[in-house]
Amino acid sequence: MPATTELIDETTKPARLAELLPHWLELPVYRSRLNANGDIKPLTNFFDLPFITKQHIRDGFPYNFLSNGPALETLLANAQVELEHTSGTSEERTPVLFGRGWWPVQEMRALRLNRRIAHVLDEYPNARRAVLTTPICNGTACHSRWTPRSARIYDDSLFVNQTRIPFLLEDAELARMAEEIGEWSPQFLDLDSVHGAWFALYCERKGIRFLSLQFVLCSYEFVSVVHRRILERVFGVPVFNLYGSTETGHLLMEDEHGVMQPSLETAFLEVVSADRGVVGDLVVTTLSNDYMPLLRYRIGDLVEQCGNNYIVHGRARDALRTPDDRRVTTWQVDNCFAGANGIAHYQLRQTESGDCVLRYVQDGNGPSAQNLRELISRLENVLHSPGRIVAEASDLLVPAPSGKYRLTCRD
Repeated sequence: MPATTELIDETTKPARLAELLPHWLELPVYRSRLNANGDIKPLTNFFDLPFITKQHIRDGFPYNFLSNGPALETLLANAQVELEHTSGTSEERTPVLFGRGWWPVQEMRALRLNRRIAHVLDEYPNARRAVLTTPICNGTACHSRWTPRSARIYDDSLFVNQTRIPFLLEDAELARMAEEIGEWSPQFLDLDSVHGAWFALYCERKGIRFLSLQFVLCSYEFVSVVHRRILERVFGVPVFNLYGSTETGHLLMEDEHGVMQPSLETAFLEVVSADRGVVGDLVVTTLSNDYMPLLRYRIGDLVEQCGNNYIVHGRARDALRTPDDRRVTTWQVDNCFAGANGIAHYQLRQTESGDCVLRYVQDGNGPSAQNLRELISRLENVLHSPGRIVAEASDLLVPAPSGKYRLTCRD
């Protein structure tokens, strides 16, 4: 059952939240949204606090968070903080502020929720990773144009790809990527699943294997069963999902049993506005970033809580609708592809009329006619729309301006 506001009592609130909440509520971003007389709400009224969104982070940044302390310029000059930006997947890019060294600490905390990964990290304290994701430009890396290998190494990470649309990669570029990974001998791949799956298919065609690999880590965007199937088939190691965001850090980690576990020291999670008490909006209160604490932040994603674990259903704005206006999430659509071989990537787009177009990039020779009919039938059952889904193969699918892909979307 989802952890709705009514079901959360004092015993569920982290001690750190109780300790720091009075201070955090003094920040302009929260004080300006309290009741008219400016009184600070007691902890027992935590759930009366209004939600915040990316817009509240942007408004007045950084002074909405740095009201009484040193100026941002001073913090940056003294190397006390890092200033990053979200990718802009759901709306315009948003600035993010966190303490120097905070990112790898919270990431490692999440990774160790998986005992198999924890064992690898114990065996390889300086485990190397090769990163294939949307080429980015921020304070750490900028690989949207050609950059030599030496400039794409940060500590134990090698950033490999430099192209926004993987389907346009020539074999020479894919060969360069494979050669670099082979020389780097990473213990794991850190992947955007679309980029990773397309690269994996090249490796499969060429018979390329990376013997140093212990596991594959997928993050950055929703991990489809389509991409996971290819990654497991080609690389022959377990594939795990790591979920979070630039502004919150890593919130959920898939454990060795395939269950998404929360990183409780990083954030306090709520599920609100649940459909039929099941799938709702994820609300995040961060617990370890003192420079930009987020209280009741609507992250824009849908989740389902199952006891102490979670299922990530995708972005709220990407959910589709049935004729009776029932919400169908990306996760519910993606489950229909569990037995659909021959598909490397897809997008299901719903028009205003409710009709859908399924465009897909082929894996090998593509799905058989029978396999495609069965897939469409499953999609029609989920969407309650018989005869209203058209499928067409495509050489490529184009990402959103952020560089990320949307498996489902509405016109």
